[in-house]
Amino acid sequence: MLQENIYSISNFQDDYKLYIMKKDFETKFTGWAFIVATVLLWGGWVLSPHHIGEYIVASDFSAISEDLWYWIWMYRFHIFGWVTMAISMFALVSITARKPYRVLMLPGAGMVIVGTFTIAIAAAYFYNYGAWGVGQTAGKSPDEIQEFMDSILFTNQYVTCFVRFGRIFSGVGLVLLGYGFIKWNIVGKWLGWFTLLLGFVAMGIILSIPDNFEVYKPVFHVKTLWLLAMGISLLLNGVNIPERDS
Repeated sequence: MLQENIYSISNFQDDYKLYIMKKDFETKFTGWAFIVATVLLWGGWVLSPHHIGEYIVASDFSAISEDLWYWIWMYRFHIFGWVTMAISMFALVSITARKPYRVLMLPGAGMVIVGTFTIAIAAAYFYNYGAWGVGQTAGKSPDEIQEFMDSILFTNQYVTCFVRFGRIFSGVGLVLLGYGFIKWNIVGKWLGWFTLLLGFVAMGIILSIPDNFEVYKPVFHVKTLWLLAMGISLLLNGVNIPERDS
């Protein structure tokens, strides 16, 4: 009986503990990480002279060759945008993964990180094969180019699967994060709903529509807008956490 009473008192204290907005070096670092991820991820994509779709096709090589080194550097920025996004998620979970948040924040951020690195690996393939393929197809006849395309067909298909599942994994994570944001007011309510809805839309498009980069493209831009919103929110307001953990 005594143990049950102690447990009840502990739960009561957890439910009614004082919550404050944590705003310090940790939240500033995390906020800037989100903003840097936005700049690299979106900037690298927008400034790139050519965009590869769901698959590498023969016409990609001729387009890339028109400004090869510029394309290479923009793609590097883009890839490091995904990496920096993962860093920002690690930083976010480091300041929010505590009782009672951790049951949602850890798996949510973990799924976003897994999805982000999955997409980053796929992007690295497109980056490498895009640049390498320029040299492999330069001066070749249409038949020779087709033979080269046939030789990378299986890898091409496999990497496309990486892209699709990376988006789904990230979507699942965003749903969990969004629910956690809303339930405990970790960030503004509007940002919590933004996160939740973005996750559902990201998953829904991939699960309900066949491979179509053009359909998913707006979601990519919205995701970068979400990164920017997270960064600004953390810089201005910090996060809402229990006082004893601040």
